[in-house]
Amino acid sequence: MLAMSEINCIKLLRNQKSFSINKIAKTLGINWRTAKKYADYDQVPQENVQKKSGMMYEEPWGEIVSDWLAEDEKLKRKSRRTNK
Repeated sequence: MLAMSEINCIKLLRNQKSFSINKIAKTLGINWRTAKKYADYDQVPQENVQKKSGMMYEEPWGEIVSDWLAEDEKLKRKSRRTNK
C-alpha cells in the first residue's frame, strides 16, 4: 500500500492536472493498476490508528511515566535515567 502523500499526489495529478493513468504511473514509477486504483477511487483509505492498551496506558500514572521518558530522550545518553 502506498503512503497517504503518494495517494494524494496521484489524485492531484489525475483530477487537477488531467494526467493519464499511464503518465502518472511512469512519473511516479508505480504499476499502472495501482495508479488507476487510487486515481479513480472516490474515497481515500484511512490510516489505521491502533489504540494502545495495557497498564501503562490505562492507569493514571502512565501519562507521567511517558512524559518522563520523552524528557529523557532529549538528554544526552549518559544523563538519561537507567533501570538502577
